[in-house]
Amino acid sequence: MLPLSGGHLTEPGRRDRARRLDRSRARAWILQIHYKWESEGRKTTLLDALADTVTTRRISPRRLPYVEQVITLMNEHLSDIDEALGWALDNWRLDRLTTIDRAVLRIGGVEMLFVDAVPPKVAIQEAILLAEMYGGEESPRFVNGVLDALFKKVTS
Repeated sequence: MLPLSGGHLTEPGRRDRARRLDRSRARAWILQIHYKWESEGRKTTLLDALADTVTTRRISPRRLPYVEQVITLMNEHLSDIDEALGWALDNWRLDRLTTIDRAVLRIGGVEMLFVDAVPPKVAIQEAILLAEMYGGEESPRFVNGVLDALFKKVTS
């Protein structure tokens, strides 16, 4: 539903906006969990890193279900996600990327490939925002290029 005149949102519009904001913030948590997992040498699973994070940090109950969903999907399909990203990387290998760029690409990849509720273009845009906030100077353009190539590959 579109906002009413005067810029006021209807109740369904407010809920939709809140849900989008919760998902954006959930992605930041997913990035932190992935970073923790990789920084600790990938000795456990992503689910273990999530469980450890939940015991030491407070993730909003509104965001936690999405964090759990994406971390679970990433844990179950990591090799598929990495293979798909490998197709999209031009003259790069996933293991040569920074931890942040790799995590952002995996988040975008899992959403594009396995989360039907998130349109691929939204997954790309959200990944670019994560790259802008947490990555290097070139990260947003790099993430955009890789995920756009992945999008073209999976929709062709």
